[in-house]
Amino acid sequence: MAVVYLVQHAEKRRDPGDPELTDRGREQALRTAELLSRSGIQAVYSSPLRRATQTAQPIAAAAGVEVIEDRRLVERMNWDGRQPLAEFLADWDRATRVRDFAPATGDSSHRAAARMIAFVQSVVDSPGPVVAVSHGGVTTDMLRTLLGDDAVPRELVEQGVPPCAITTLEGSRVHRIAGSTPA
Repeated sequence: MAVVYLVQHAEKRRDPGDPELTDRGREQALRTAELLSRSGIQAVYSSPLRRATQTAQPIAAAAGVEVIEDRRLVERMNWDGRQPLAEFLADWDRATRVRDFAPATGDSSHRAAARMIAFVQSVVDSPGPVVAVSHGGVTTDMLRTLLGDDAVPRELVEQGVPPCAITTLEGSRVHRIAGSTPA
């Protein structure tokens, strides 16, 4: 069973839509690529959102593979600026608390978790370690489903996953949550 390194995208600009990484975010992505370069990565997948693909590119380059985009890795909700930010944040909070609530601009927490779990299950038979660059909300949704709310660090649910944090899985077994180095 392949190990899956689920990487949170690096620091992004605070713009609506599909923002790119900040200069600091680009540095974070390069450091993450260096950390993972010793892990024997065989494939790198990414959410199609720019912040994720920009994080995945140096990781893929270090591994000598191409980035494969996969829509199952997209965030639960993405603020595009058409909805007032305060309204978006209220919907985000409600979708976090009420996991079956489906906001108009995204998926429910349960549906997002199911997408991520389906992705992980689709790559577990890969020949070696796999990296998947995704987003904090959907990663937390998946962890809450796999482990239960009490096992997920509260700060991840309330404050989000730190930039470039690595969650390590083997199949549906979680080995490390939001660490800074591969397990």
